[in-house]
Amino acid sequence: MDILQLMRTRYTTKHYDPTRRVSDEDMQTLLEVLRLSPSSTNIQPWKFYVIDTPEVKEKIMPAVKDFNIERMKAPQFIFFTVPTHFSEEYFEELYRQEEKDGRYQGWTNPERPDAIRMTYSRKFDNDPEGLLRYASNQAFIALGCVTVAAASLGVDSTILGGLDFELLDQICGFKEKAERSVVGIALGYRAENDSNAKRPKSRLPKERVIEFLR
Repeated sequence: MDILQLMRTRYTTKHYDPTRRVSDEDMQTLLEVLRLSPSSTNIQPWKFYVIDTPEVKEKIMPAVKDFNIERMKAPQFIFFTVPTHFSEEYFEELYRQEEKDGRYQGWTNPERPDAIRMTYSRKFDNDPEGLLRYASNQAFIALGCVTVAAASLGVDSTILGGLDFELLDQICGFKEKAERSVVGIALGYRAENDSNAKRPKSRLPKERVIEFLR
């Protein structure tokens, strides 16, 4: 299936078959897509938490808003968190990983190659809400990647923004890890009676949303 056909046929699933799980192989593929997703200055300000057991799913139900309860019949979920601050240790971890992966071969500039990343990110030291917006924007890039990747594997999905994220942070212990949850995604396969399956896709026309500045 080509990318345009994929985008034309992919849709937000409303009702899931709770008996059909995404295979371990496909889940690992989707998690690798998340890991490989792009981010500003390669800062990768995210963690991805998989929920795939009834016990943990039941535990987080108080954080799910009423209109999303039906989506919780999906067998598997991934929740995205972002950091509440950037530590020196994290910058060093990124740098060492990039160095290990060979990104700095032939670098001769006396300034560290990650200096721009550190300088830019430091502007959020006293702006936690600015950091939340910045890091969330990066997480949403990964979210878009995994949504399309899931469709390419024939896996249905629903982006979950209708959650009490503060409560989710408390339940899952994200706050103690200096992290904040920002979005989730349900994964699985549509139920036979999925109300969205046969509805035609509706988008504004190209001329309404695309303009060339020349």
